[in-house]
Amino acid sequence: MKFPIKLALAVPVVVAAFMLAACGESQPPAAQSPPPAVSAPSAPAAPSAPPAGDSAHSGDFAPADQVSGGGSSGASESSGSSASSASSTSSATVEASGASDQAAAGAAAGAKVIRPMKVGMTVQDLSNQIFAGACDALEKLVKGNGGEFTYLDCKSNVSAQVGQIENFVASGVDIIVIQPAEANAVEAPLAAARAKGIKVYCWDEDIENADLNWLIDNYELGRMIGKAAADWIKLKYDGKVDVAILDYPQLEILLKRGNGIAAAISEYAPEATVVARDSAINPTEGMSKTETFLQGHPEIRVIAAIGGGGAIGANEVVKGSGKPIDEFGIFAADATPEELVAMKNGEAVRYSILITGGPKEIAAEIYRWISLMYDGKPFDRRVYRELIPVTPENLDKYYGK
Repeated sequence: MKFPIKLALAVPVVVAAFMLAACGESQPPAAQSPPPAVSAPSAPAAPSAPPAGDSAHSGDFAPADQVSGGGSSGASESSGSSASSASSTSSATVEASGASDQAAAGAAAGAKVIRPMKVGMTVQDLSNQIFAGACDALEKLVKGNGGEFTYLDCKSNVSAQVGQIENFVASGVDIIVIQPAEANAVEAPLAAARAKGIKVYCWDEDIENADLNWLIDNYELGRMIGKAAADWIKLKYDGKVDVAILDYPQLEILLKRGNGIAAAISEYAPEATVVARDSAINPTEGMSKTETFLQGHPEIRVIAAIGGGGAIGANEVVKGSGKPIDEFGIFAADATPEELVAMKNGEAVRYSILITGGPKEIAAEIYRWISLMYDGKPFDRRVYRELIPVTPENLDKYYGK
């Protein structure tokens, strides 16, 4: 959208030039594409101290009474830790994403806000590489435009997250970006925030008290993972093999994803047997649970995981098991750099779903939408994220990009 400037002919040229320089121009929002076919569903000088156990990264928020108001309304109507590992897989620094750094920067640049904004962000767990990387990248974008940014995790603790929301409100944020630990529990505090004019961007849940919900059909995403595993089982083992699932029922969205995995394996490889199922959201948990799986069920050859953290942990255990790597198949979501390195090296990771892109692309997309929200421009209330299966056959499109 351009801001027209009308100049009288009598105004001196120097004044006209000054006015033109002051007005600037903002880019129009990109047209929102419909949901992809695969996921069409079914305080004081700083915020008060976070609840015990939180990880916090502060943007040095000013006192609430020193912060100007936020932008006007314009609405129109979801895992892998960076925990170190001795292997080359976990030490890899390659960036796995569907777009280059330049493309991510371009998307963010196209969403320059009129005035700096103050953003508070709370996610489920910063041991998740995707969440942590996206928070870091979004911090750079907000601060790069003169804004203030603080991000925290709640360790999947609902009470802690409610306290974080209340602290953000007290500190005078303009925008809250939230990845809910439990959707129903955050409705009331978010309603109170919106009543004060604060915009709410919700990552991965469809909640009532958000201005924009950024969504995945997690059950369908799980089915995609399970279907890929089932197809490999039929090719490699004629449909008969022991399977383990690394899920994360502590979070509703990941419970749905795990259930989707189990349902698809049952449907498409009915003679395969799921002999073990446990939770893992990062490599440490993935390693521990996979070791237990293989001790109790040494014939397991397929592991399906809700995210890249569990998948990478499982891959490390498989590599150290002394059994042939080509006997194993690991299937997951996130397509983290570590997963793609493992795939490139011919290890057990055979399939992972890239969701939107890597952390920089995720941050650029969030920044674009919250900028539209803050500037009072039209935006969609529900936005479905792109799901991109990555396999050895198309790996070169995403590896190292």
